[in-house]
Amino acid sequence: MLPEIRSLSDDIRSKISAGEVVERPASVIKELVENSLDAGATEIKIIVEAAGQHLIQVTDNGHGISADQLPKTLERYCTSKIESVDDLFSINTLGFRGEALASIASVAKVAIESAVGKEAGGKIEISDGQSPVVKPAPGVKGTQITVRDLFYNTPARKKFLKSNRVEMRHIIQMVRRFALSFPQVKFSLISDDKTIYDFQPESLDQRINATFDPTYGRNILPVDFQKGDYRITGYVGNLNLVRSRSGEQYLYLNHRFIQDRLLNSAIYGAYQSLVSRGEYPFFVLNIEMPNDQVDVNVHPMKIQVRFKDEWRVHHVLKSSVTEAISSLLSTIPDFEKPRFDENYFTGHSRSDNINPNQDTFSFRKSQTNTEPTFEPSGLERAKTYVSQLAETQDNQKGLDTDNFWQIHSKYILAPISSGLVIIDQHVAHERILFEEAMEAFKQNAMSSQTLLFPEEMTFSPDDYSVILEILPYLEKIGFRMKESGKNTVMIESIPSEMTWGREKEVIRDIIDNFESSHKKYSSLQESIAASFSCHAAIKAGDVLTQAEMRELVDRLFGTKHPYYCPHGRPIIIQLSLEELDKRFERA
Repeated sequence: MLPEIRSLSDDIRSKISAGEVVERPASVIKELVENSLDAGATEIKIIVEAAGQHLIQVTDNGHGISADQLPKTLERYCTSKIESVDDLFSINTLGFRGEALASIASVAKVAIESAVGKEAGGKIEISDGQSPVVKPAPGVKGTQITVRDLFYNTPARKKFLKSNRVEMRHIIQMVRRFALSFPQVKFSLISDDKTIYDFQPESLDQRINATFDPTYGRNILPVDFQKGDYRITGYVGNLNLVRSRSGEQYLYLNHRFIQDRLLNSAIYGAYQSLVSRGEYPFFVLNIEMPNDQVDVNVHPMKIQVRFKDEWRVHHVLKSSVTEAISSLLSTIPDFEKPRFDENYFTGHSRSDNINPNQDTFSFRKSQTNTEPTFEPSGLERAKTYVSQLAETQDNQKGLDTDNFWQIHSKYILAPISSGLVIIDQHVAHERILFEEAMEAFKQNAMSSQTLLFPEEMTFSPDDYSVILEILPYLEKIGFRMKESGKNTVMIESIPSEMTWGREKEVIRDIIDNFESSHKKYSSLQESIAASFSCHAAIKAGDVLTQAEMRELVDRLFGTKHPYYCPHGRPIIIQLSLEELDKRFERA
C-alpha cells in the first residue's frame, strides 16, 4: 500500500522552519539583536545562562512595540519591514522575513515586554503553542525578550548542541560581529552573572581594541576607499596580526555580516606577497553600496548574498586593501637579487669567529656557563643510520661527527664515505621538542626559564576560555602564568627550550589550532605539542656553533622517529657520491 500524502500540522511546520533559523543559542541572539538594531536601539544588553540553553534575554532601548501589536510578533511572516515583493530588492534592514520570533517560540518558552515612548507597556508569554494573552507591563522602556529552555520540546535537536564552553564561544563570536559593525551602539554581554563584554559607544578602532586587546590598535591600518557608488571602510591588520587560523576576518555589507569566498579571496589576494598559504590576515571591512544592487534574500541565516556585479565588488575591495597595505608592500626586500655574505658557510673552522653580537640560538644544555655534556647514544644511532644509508663497508667511517657544517644558517651538512647527509635544523629540533612535550604530558613537566620581566597577555573572551582549558598542558611544557585581570594573564616563565620573545606567538598558535586539533591530530596533546615544537624550535637563519650542531644531531637520533617532523616533512636526506659525480659529469 502506498503511503498517503497529507498536510503537516502547523506545529510540525513551525518546527521545520525553526530548524532553518534557530541552529543554536547564538542563532537566537543573532535574530533578537538584529531586531533591536532595526528598532534603532543605541543600548543592547544580552544575558545568558548555561551558554543560552537555560536563558537568553535581550533588552534594548529601541522604539518598542505597542501592546496591541505584540501578538502579531509571534505569527509567522508578520513584519513591519516590508510590504510588497518590490521591497525584497531594496532591503535596508537586518531582518525582514517576519519568521524569527515565531521560529524561536516554536522551540522555546518566550516572553516579550515592550512599550512605545511613554505609553503603558505590554507583555505576552507563549509556550507549547498556546495563544498569547497581552498583560500590562509598567516601566518598560524599549523591548525585552526572554527565551527560556531552548529546545525543551525538541530533545533530538538539543542533543546536537556542543558543550557549554563551545556554545559560549559561538555566542561571543556572534556578539563580536555586531559590536564591530555598530561601534556607536553600547553592547553588554553577561554570562552566568559574569560580564564578558561591556562596550561603550566609541570609534571603530577603539572598538577593535576593546574587542580583542590593546595591541591590535597599534597594528591596524585604516581603509577608506571610494569607487563610483561603492565605498569600503574599516581596518586591516599588518603582519603582526596574521594568524594561522581563520576567525578574525569580519566582512560586512551595509553593516550586515556576510560570508563570501570570492570577496575574501580579494582581500587575501591583496596580501598575496606578504602571507603564506594557511595564514589569515585580520580585517574589519564594511562595503557600502546601493541596496538594489544586492539580493540578501538567498539564505535563511541572511549571511550569504548575491551581487548584480560580484567581480566589480571583488575588484574594488581588492583595490581598497592593496592601497591600505601599500606601506607594507614597500618594505618587502627584493628577493630576486642574489645575496652573498661572509656567513654563507659556517662550520668548524669558522665557529670561533662568529660575531658575539649576532643573534644565535642556544640550546637548553648550552645556556649555562659550562661546556655542554653529551650522551653517546644519539650520535651512535646517527652513525648507524648513515652507515645503513651508505651501505658502508667495514673499512669506511660512516658519519664524521666531529666535522659539521651549517649552510645558509638553515641546514646542517655532514660528510659520509658515500656522499653527504643534510639535516634541516628547524624540523630536527621540532621533532625533538615534540617528543619531549608528549613525554612531559605523561610524566614530569619540562623545565622552565623565569622571565626577568613578566609579560602581560590579554585575550579575547573566547580565546581566554581556551587558555583556561589548556592551561594544565601549557604548564606541562614549561609555561608558568597567573591571572592578572579580566581576560588577562601574566606570563612568568616559559619553556627552557624556547627563545625569549616567542611566547606570545607560541601561545596564540596553540589557541589557533585548538578547535581544529581533532581534524589534524589524534589528540589535543598532539596538537599542543606540534604547535609548541614548531614555534619554539630554532629557525632557518639561526646560527649554530659546532657544539650546538653536535648536540642537535645527538638529541635528534635519541628520538623515536628521527626521520620526519610531526607534520610529516623529512628531516634528513642523503646526497650520494654517485649523484654528485653525475652532476659533475664524472659518471
